[in-house]
Amino acid sequence: MKRLSLKQALALGAFVFLPLQANAASSSVDALAAKHASANYREFVELLAIPNDAVVPADIQKNAAWLERAFQKRGFQTRQLANNGKPMLYAELPDADPARKTVLFYAHLDGQSVTPQQWQQKSPWDAVLKRKNAKGEWEAIPLETLYGDQVDPEWRLFARSSSDDKGPIMMLLTAIDALKETGRKTSVNVKVILDSEEEKGSPSLGEVIRQNADLLKSDALLVLDGPMHQTNKPTLVFGNRGVALATVTVFGAKQGLHSGHFGNYSANPAMRLAQLLASMKDENGRVTIPGYYDSVKIDAAAEKIMAAVPDDETALRKRLGIAQAEKVGRNYQEALQYPSLNIRGMAAGDVGAKARTIIPESAVAELDLRTVPETPPEQLIGLLKKHIEAQGYHLVQGTPTDEERAQYDKLASVASEEVSASSSAARTDMQSAVGEWLYRSYKATYGEEPVRIRMMGGTVPTGSAVEALKVPFVIVPLVNADNNQHSYDENLRVGNFVSGVTGLIGVLQQPF
Repeated sequence: MKRLSLKQALALGAFVFLPLQANAASSSVDALAAKHASANYREFVELLAIPNDAVVPADIQKNAAWLERAFQKRGFQTRQLANNGKPMLYAELPDADPARKTVLFYAHLDGQSVTPQQWQQKSPWDAVLKRKNAKGEWEAIPLETLYGDQVDPEWRLFARSSSDDKGPIMMLLTAIDALKETGRKTSVNVKVILDSEEEKGSPSLGEVIRQNADLLKSDALLVLDGPMHQTNKPTLVFGNRGVALATVTVFGAKQGLHSGHFGNYSANPAMRLAQLLASMKDENGRVTIPGYYDSVKIDAAAEKIMAAVPDDETALRKRLGIAQAEKVGRNYQEALQYPSLNIRGMAAGDVGAKARTIIPESAVAELDLRTVPETPPEQLIGLLKKHIEAQGYHLVQGTPTDEERAQYDKLASVASEEVSASSSAARTDMQSAVGEWLYRSYKATYGEEPVRIRMMGGTVPTGSAVEALKVPFVIVPLVNADNNQHSYDENLRVGNFVSGVTGLIGVLQQPF
């Protein structure tokens, strides 16, 4: 694509970001977004320079203080919400109109921990601007180039939290700057909460919300987090899976036994565990535990929405390195609507150079059960236990007693963690008022149908927020899908910063 200077973009009303295509009516919004994005890149880089690992309270405090000043500069009223030394930040635009809906924007100011030596730059906190060279490799270019008027939307800004989640925060601030220039008021009352422990599972989010219920009262929650669809088309996500963890242990003899002396005599718990796990899924990947899927009902409208998501499943399988997908759903999107059962680790005896000719005394499998709103964790854990008992096992608490060993041939235990609200599944009806509002906004702003995803696979802390707020939510992802979030070389595509500002300007101007 031919690059336009910022002056050219503003003069022509041209959109400097592909593949998103805007219609002529919204070209002025695109130019406005590009202008203010350019003006705010230095501020964004300054924010990225502040380390933000949630386990370091001092760093979280620095981020909260910096962001509080940034919101105050835009006219927001702010307050730091106490949270055991890791404050969350609340911000609100003044002069709220009781006749308008109130929208609470959620994002998080903390980031994943880093291993600096893994990054292809001096420091994960010192942002580096990169472009792809003729070999398809990322190469650094002067950061000052980002502040000029010849900006390529394909450039990437590499730094921890560039996409997850400081980028979306800066996009919101930039959208507010753009609206202030036009002299327009927002179409909704705007409140913001910035979580300080999202990357640690948001253990305190629900309680902080409950302690500040009146302050955070709103009609809808917009979650500015997560990656866009792989096509980089405007994306709205209406739900997320939850997760429950379980540890299944199968017991054998009281201690490891010589396999020559006791093979064919004392049952091997590793073999029994393998057989037990194999009884839980068929060769097509479907969970065979009775009742596991029974609560999930997908109507024709939902099927139509999922079929419209432009997934390239051939490319997806090629990227994953698999010949075919499991047969839980008819497509990728439908597969995410059902609870899953995953073996995330197994252990019995030793392997490699440490392996010995023994029958191990126990075998352990760590499971994660991805939940959906119709299948709460306690329901799935209960079905799991019932299935194990149906295979002839007696379930024990902890290590079996001598009496239990003498009475029962098959012994096992199932230990599960208490599931917090932040790990719960949640979903909003696509035809809800907030869903229709965002759909209208995105279609008008971008000039095309947004990708609407009924349920995404990852777990985000919507559960605890929705439980405390009692309002519908929608996840509004704004960053490129290939952003390496949670890993090294995390990055944000410059074009996505501009398009994200465009989208937020549209949302803030669309009547709710």
